[in-house]
Amino acid sequence: MSNPVALPAVYARNHRSQRHLLVLAVVLLVMAGFSLLVGRYPTPGLMSWNRLTSDELAWRLVVNLRLPRLLTAILLGMTLSAAGTVFQLLFSNPLVEPGFLGVSQGAAFGAALSIVFLGGSAIVTQSAAAFFALAGLGFSYLLAHRLRYGGWVLRLVLAGIAVSALFSAGLGLLKYLADPLRQLPEITFWLLGGLASITWEQLLTVLPVVLSGLLVIFLYRWRLNLLALSEETAFSLGAAPGRERWMLIFFAVLPTAVLIAITGIVGWVGLIIPHIARRLFGAEARFSLPSAMLLGGLFTLLCDDLARTLLAGEIPLGILTSLFGALIFLALMMFQKAKTQS
Repeated sequence: MSNPVALPAVYARNHRSQRHLLVLAVVLLVMAGFSLLVGRYPTPGLMSWNRLTSDELAWRLVVNLRLPRLLTAILLGMTLSAAGTVFQLLFSNPLVEPGFLGVSQGAAFGAALSIVFLGGSAIVTQSAAAFFALAGLGFSYLLAHRLRYGGWVLRLVLAGIAVSALFSAGLGLLKYLADPLRQLPEITFWLLGGLASITWEQLLTVLPVVLSGLLVIFLYRWRLNLLALSEETAFSLGAAPGRERWMLIFFAVLPTAVLIAITGIVGWVGLIIPHIARRLFGAEARFSLPSAMLLGGLFTLLCDDLARTLLAGEIPLGILTSLFGALIFLALMMFQKAKTQS
């Protein structure tokens, strides 16, 4: 039986978490509005509202260039963070991220293959990247079924490592075969990740898949803590752990794959943001998952703002997310160490 004395404390904690989620959502909306007005036109800095309403070029710039880019940055951060939360819970490993089942390396291999042998047009590169990202997940699944070592989760992790290594080797071979003056720089720039080329057409193409995946993950947040338990425990509590875990993995990987296809590799978001969300909201997935989505959208949006405004030339987004992600990771680890010793 539950302790009636503890119930008010639980209700108070839940209510506090809901308030904090609302504050995060408001902060994200405010930052989105700020991001629409910040840039290098007509001068570096914040564009005034009068300029936006009176200058037709400024209006077109905001609506046709900044707005789809802003929405893609938010969706990218939300997707990577949600997928990272799902993977870290289901695999009981705080160091996994959305691309570790061969997804990121598969996408990189597909993009490089398109650039070297298929002409390198935008639509072909994106299609090849999405196809091989999903193929990485499929290969990991099939290989895990063939392995005879350890439990299912361990086999899947080992299979993901092997598939990622194979795709990495293939990527290295394609970079070796690429034209060093034209194709190799294009591959390198794609691997660094960025949102400079995002258009409404690209965003609307991936939007149904991304929103569907995020919706399924959000609705299943109540089951994540249950599915993070052992197979026997989850089954005894009424879950179908095998089927439900694979469903969540698929709906985490699918939007990740289609977004990576148009943005390139953007690292550390899906690894570090779930840690921050758990620090702020606790381990319960019904609060840590939506907070990770909001924090991920905010983090990626801020990094993209810096990428396009910090210097005259644009900085690849993946460089900034890796830089700030690594610094935050070090800060979290040092704080945890000091807390443990006290």
